[in-house]
Amino acid sequence: MRHHPWERARRRTDRPTWHVSEALAARYAAGSAPEPDAWSLEKHIEACGACAVRVSTAVQGSAAGPVLAEVRGAVLATVVPDPSTGQGPPHRVGFTARVLWAAGPALRGSWLVALVLVAAAAVGLAYGAGFAGARPVLLALAPTVPPAGVALSYGRYADPMYEIGASTPGGGLRLLLTRTAAVLLASLPVLTLTGALLPASAEAPGPAAWLLPGLALTLAALALGSYVGCRTAAGVVAAVWAAAVTVPVLGMPRPDTSGYSPLSTAELSMYLTRFLSGATAQSAWAMAAAVCAGLLILRRRAFDRPAFDGRGRSWARG
Repeated sequence: MRHHPWERARRRTDRPTWHVSEALAARYAAGSAPEPDAWSLEKHIEACGACAVRVSTAVQGSAAGPVLAEVRGAVLATVVPDPSTGQGPPHRVGFTARVLWAAGPALRGSWLVALVLVAAAAVGLAYGAGFAGARPVLLALAPTVPPAGVALSYGRYADPMYEIGASTPGGGLRLLLTRTAAVLLASLPVLTLTGALLPASAEAPGPAAWLLPGLALTLAALALGSYVGCRTAAGVVAAVWAAAVTVPVLGMPRPDTSGYSPLSTAELSMYLTRFLSGATAQSAWAMAAAVCAGLLILRRRAFDRPAFDGRGRSWARG
C-alpha cells in the first residue's frame, strides 16, 4: 500500500508536520469546518499543545464560549472541593463509586452472585449431599468463570456507559484490562479456596490446577474479543473448553462393561489430572497464555475505535 508523503513523514518522526491555522480554528469554533478537517484538527491537538491553545481560544471567543464557561463552572463546582472547608459538595461522586464503575457491571450484578452460589453449591453438594465428584466438576467449570465475568463487564451489551467510556483516554483496552483484573481478583480466590475445602481424592487434580488454564482462557477471550466482541468471544471460548473437557471421555469404552456408558466423576477426575496437572500440562497452558497475551498486544488498537457494520454505520464493539 502506498502512502502520501505527509503520512510517511509523520510515521518517521511521530510528530505533527502541520499546525492549525487561525482561519481553520475560527471555522472549527463556528461549526463550519468540513468534517474531515474537523476530525484532523481534533486528532492533531491531542499531540500539539500550541494548536490546542489556539483552538481553545477560538472556541472561547465564539458564540459557544459563554455556554462552555457555564458548563465548566458547574462541573468544577461539583467535583472540586470547597477551599474554605476542604470538602466537596454533598453530591460529589465518592471514591468507592468510581472504583465500582471501573471494576465493571459484573461485580455489581448477577455474575458476582452466581460466583458465590457456585462456590456454595459445590460445598453443599460435597458435604450436604455426599457427592464425591464436587471437586472435579468445580475444576471443570472454573476456567470458564472469569471469561464470563469479563463478557458481563465490558461491551455495548453489558455496560450502558460503554461508548462514553471507550471514547475517553482511560477507555478501550485500559478499561477492559482493569475490569478483567477485577474479575480475576474476585473469582480466583473464591474458586480456589472452595476447591481446597472440597474432599480430595487420588484421581482429582489440586485445587489450584485450574489457575493457568483460567488465565489462558481469559486472555484468549480478550484477544478473540478484539475481532468479534467480548460476549461472543467468551461464548466461543467456553464452548471450546467444554468440548475439550467432555468429548474425549464421553462414550469411552469400559473394560468391565459391554459397549459404552455415561461419563463418571472418577473418569473425569483422571482426565482433568492429565489435562491440567503436571509440568507438561502447566507449561503448555503458560505458553498458551503468553501467545494470547502477545496477540492481545498486537490487537490493542482494536479496542480504541468503534467497529462498523457492512453499511457504514458505527456500532460499539462488545
